[in-house]
Amino acid sequence: MNQIILSIQSCVSYGHVGNSAVTFPLQRLGVQVWPIHTVLFSNHTGYGQWRGKVIDVEGVREVFLGIKDRGVLKNCDALLSGYMGSKELGNVMIEAINELRKVRPETLYCCDPVMGDIGRGFFVKEGIPEFFKEEMIQYADIITPNHFELEYLSDQKFDSIEGAIEAAQKVMQKGPKVVVITSLLLKETKETNINMLVISENSVYIATTPYISTTLNGTGDITSALFTHFYLKFDKNIAQALEATISRVYAIIQETYQASSKELLLVQAQDSLINPNQLFKAKKINF
Repeated sequence: MNQIILSIQSCVSYGHVGNSAVTFPLQRLGVQVWPIHTVLFSNHTGYGQWRGKVIDVEGVREVFLGIKDRGVLKNCDALLSGYMGSKELGNVMIEAINELRKVRPETLYCCDPVMGDIGRGFFVKEGIPEFFKEEMIQYADIITPNHFELEYLSDQKFDSIEGAIEAAQKVMQKGPKVVVITSLLLKETKETNINMLVISENSVYIATTPYISTTLNGTGDITSALFTHFYLKFDKNIAQALEATISRVYAIIQETYQASSKELLLVQAQDSLINPNQLFKAKKINF
């Protein structure tokens, strides 16, 4: 049976972030996606100008409850969430995962704690980082922070694999079973490589790709979505999920970079979702 993933995220008409970044890639891989939009914007806010509207929290809740009314929540395999414009929206996410788990206790929740990045600092509303740290992550099975976000969630800086593992384990004490560090910057290789590190209770794996000098919106959204899909597909094998995810994300970024595009070329790179041209292997870390 095909996977079904409920994704509560933003939506843009031009470009690919939030639901506009994850829906097509997941569908191309055979996943049924139930997208609930939190904003309807012309483009992502990185341009400095955009038009459209934020969907009020009650509107988001109503769409979820409408899906619940169809009696289909029991078919949902996972909930996916990303950027949040308010703490109130975060409470809707918590309500959603609680409702899903009432009818299917094993429903997976992947929370991408979007807050900020190295060089940019925090770019979300005041109170959101604290909400992620103190409330949201305790409901999540998987969290997918970048380097900056994990440092905040764990209250500790790190530039080594050992430090990253220690920080992840500290956060896992609050609830998450798996931490995916989507862009681990190691002191010795941060100019040449990007590392993705996955930590579970029993094992740690790292995969490394060459560094591509470009800044693109939506790559974190795709990473979270693909990892969730492959984690389920491969029966929670984090090594296989990591390899499948990083190989596809790298292929999409590479094709986008080669075309000098400011927006991810998801349609043009869709064959890479099925057969990425380069497979990056996960290496087991003993700890």
